[in-house]
Amino acid sequence: MNRKLLVQNIKVALQSIKGQLLRTILTSLIIAIGITALVGILTAIDAIKGALTGQFALLGANTYTIQNTGPNIQIGRQGKRPKVYQNITYYQALEFKKKFADEPALVSVSYLASGTAEVKYRNIKTDPNITVWAMDENYIETGGYEIESGRNITEDEVKNATPVTLIGQEIKNKLFPKTNPLGEVIEIGNKRYRIIGLMKPKGNAFGFGGDKSVFIPITNARSSFSSPNQSFAINVMALNGEMLDQSTSEATAIMRIVRKLKPKQENDFHITKSDNLSETLIDNLSYVTYAAIIIGIITLLGAAIALMNIMLVSVTERTNEIGVRKAVGAKEVTIRSQFLTEAIVICILGGLAGIILGILIGNGTSMLVGGSFIIPWAWMGLGVGICFIVGLVSGIYPAYKASRLDPIESLRHE
Repeated sequence: MNRKLLVQNIKVALQSIKGQLLRTILTSLIIAIGITALVGILTAIDAIKGALTGQFALLGANTYTIQNTGPNIQIGRQGKRPKVYQNITYYQALEFKKKFADEPALVSVSYLASGTAEVKYRNIKTDPNITVWAMDENYIETGGYEIESGRNITEDEVKNATPVTLIGQEIKNKLFPKTNPLGEVIEIGNKRYRIIGLMKPKGNAFGFGGDKSVFIPITNARSSFSSPNQSFAINVMALNGEMLDQSTSEATAIMRIVRKLKPKQENDFHITKSDNLSETLIDNLSYVTYAAIIIGIITLLGAAIALMNIMLVSVTERTNEIGVRKAVGAKEVTIRSQFLTEAIVICILGGLAGIILGILIGNGTSMLVGGSFIIPWAWMGLGVGICFIVGLVSGIYPAYKASRLDPIESLRHE
């Protein structure tokens, strides 16, 4: 098909679309829904992957955590729940920290004291959704946090269970919107704490942020937020990233000694590297990708059937027009290309609408998880390609039927 004929066919296709606007809009809408589902979900997945990578990058590639259980990441029926071993006690964690002191690494002991705490300052209070982290003097660094103003908790304050705290940005904005919070006294779980530091904004995506968190000495938390079955986490940050594997091996050996395991016994604890955790989460997102593709294919299959129907109706309604075109010398290939072009144009119009909606929905999800705005060029290209194929497949039979009409019978058709 030469360029001049293609332009002419597109003009005729647009004129035909105007003539049957309602049916065209409905068909294009079905196509748009399919492309929206496909592009929107895939864009959202890309955004989530980027946010995950960014969140775990803040922890550092040379950081790992020792716990009595592995991360419980289960998407779909294929996932497996990790084993839960005997709790790591506070004294076992301290013993590990002491024995690991000679290694080129920074060690911290911590636990989640509460996820539903309420923080109060005078007559102002937050919602009961504040996370309380019980920590030692090294947790801020091993956890990938940064202090905006003030200072960190000291080793002496941990030993003496001093009631001091660091707060996240959302708490500062809620309780101290126009004043400096440093030195002020707040209530956390009916206990009074003096604010010594304000954390830098970090976001709250996937539960790894610190903006809705307060940080208190672990010794103080053990009396204020005690739990009989509390297991403690040990964060280790290797000072030399190239020696990460050696560091984890040394940590495994020392932890086995601390847990008093015999040589033939398997480890009763999990060591999770921050980068491995992000890779696991990203790999599990493949299930969502498959679901998006299936949804898109099913919707586009319905759109293809609807488009074929509208094209067959169009052939019937335009039988006289086809007869006139043939009578003045139009060839079969010209008629076929005209109807094929019309089907493809309808699909492309619906696809473009779907791509725009998909980008908006995908990036809306990105904003919710703390990601950035992205333009999914690959998925946009895939959407346009799919629309072209759907239009081509849907238009082949109607175009063939139109091209085979007898010109004499067509001219007499009413």
